[in-house]
Amino acid sequence: MKKIFFVIIVLLGVMTSCTKNFEDFNTDKKRPVVVPAENLFANAQKALSDQEASTNVNLNVFKLWAQYWTETTYTDEANYDIITRPIPDHDFTTYYRNILEDLKEASSVLKNTTVVGDLPNGEKNNKLMIIDCMQVYTYAQLLEIFGNIPYSEALDINNISPKYDDALLVYKDLLKRLDADIAGMNSTYGSFGTSDLYMGGDVAMWKKFANSMKVRIGITIADGDNATAKAAVESGYQGAFAPDEKCEMVYLDATNCNPLYADLVQSGRSDFVGANTFIDALNTLLDPRRPAYFTTYKGNYVGGTYGASNPFSTFSHVADAIEVPTFPSVLLDGTEIAFYLAEAAERGYAVGGTAESYYNAAITSSFTTWGVEGADAYLAKPEVAYSTATGTWKQKIGTQAWIAYYLRGQVAWTTYRRLDFPVLNTPPNPSTPDGKTPTRFTYPIQEQTLNKANFAAAVTAMGGNTLLTKLFWDKF
Repeated sequence: MKKIFFVIIVLLGVMTSCTKNFEDFNTDKKRPVVVPAENLFANAQKALSDQEASTNVNLNVFKLWAQYWTETTYTDEANYDIITRPIPDHDFTTYYRNILEDLKEASSVLKNTTVVGDLPNGEKNNKLMIIDCMQVYTYAQLLEIFGNIPYSEALDINNISPKYDDALLVYKDLLKRLDADIAGMNSTYGSFGTSDLYMGGDVAMWKKFANSMKVRIGITIADGDNATAKAAVESGYQGAFAPDEKCEMVYLDATNCNPLYADLVQSGRSDFVGANTFIDALNTLLDPRRPAYFTTYKGNYVGGTYGASNPFSTFSHVADAIEVPTFPSVLLDGTEIAFYLAEAAERGYAVGGTAESYYNAAITSSFTTWGVEGADAYLAKPEVAYSTATGTWKQKIGTQAWIAYYLRGQVAWTTYRRLDFPVLNTPPNPSTPDGKTPTRFTYPIQEQTLNKANFAAAVTAMGGNTLLTKLFWDKF
């Protein structure tokens, strides 16, 4: 009997002990409840860079739509079909869930972290401003792709049906945010350090990034709201990237590689060749950047017919140097800014230089970026020189920007939509009337079903939901 009583006492003790420490058994001590802001920020940076660089046709078709490349076997995307694979849904999810949500959470974690002293508070404030700069960039990408988007009610877990905001009003708010970020950042203090995969925590460079974004947004909306555009460009250009400066993601190795390496090499697939639209233009100009961009076929640069089925073995491919794991992904650079300032000068904005001087600086910067010599001789060609090249300023700047933006498909596609140059080819089996190049993505199918009322209101406000529905800044 005493033995039984003793056993009962022991069991009760064990049970009491288990109950007292019950939470310990349900807590994974290797998984923190709150992810550090630095980790969230770096994760968002990588997701954004991967999205920009990728040529996976489920995620990014803009290298095709800029007609840099064309497809070999599966030609849907080069013919503007983005529905067979629900590409708008994938993009929408990538930008909102994988990038903006992580940036929002990083900001929330920082705001809820108490720090003491000028140095820690200065670093904390810089981090918040830098996160905001990345949010601005991401929303600007969405605006260029879709037009009106969820913004003021976005990323609210309690509101699964956010309204769509007018694109111009969103752009104006983004410019206000950039002004606040520029004023708020203090390069006396640090920021993310090595957790910043783009700038290494360099606050001064982030200020330049913010000013560069003001220039980019201003030029983007110039035909839709010239007054706002002019003010943004004129106030931002002096603090923007110089021709040799940039924001980029430098990848590390084959396990943490540029998505181009994953898509073009690791996949073992042969899905893309250079498009005749682009390579023919390069050949006409005998452009010295050709070997940096493409391989040759039988000693010549040969592009496949855009939108057609093209045998991989008989056309030029992506240059070998681009297919290495560590090839960087550029998000914004001085080449782009110089082209914008050339355009701004033509629009009569006060930007401290002429259209020709910025045009020359942009092309020279592109040559330097690609490690190619001969910029001066190229600029001296009558068909390239600003004073003698064919066409209006829109044609001159649009054509040379297109050549310089190689691999940066969305920037090139947006520039084409704004300036209507270069002239692009018509694919053989287009999903658009008369094979016209799309002017936007249609809204995600999931939005049509899960956010029906706000989707319908957005379509009405936009004037339609087709691939050829023009955005407010695409006037011509």
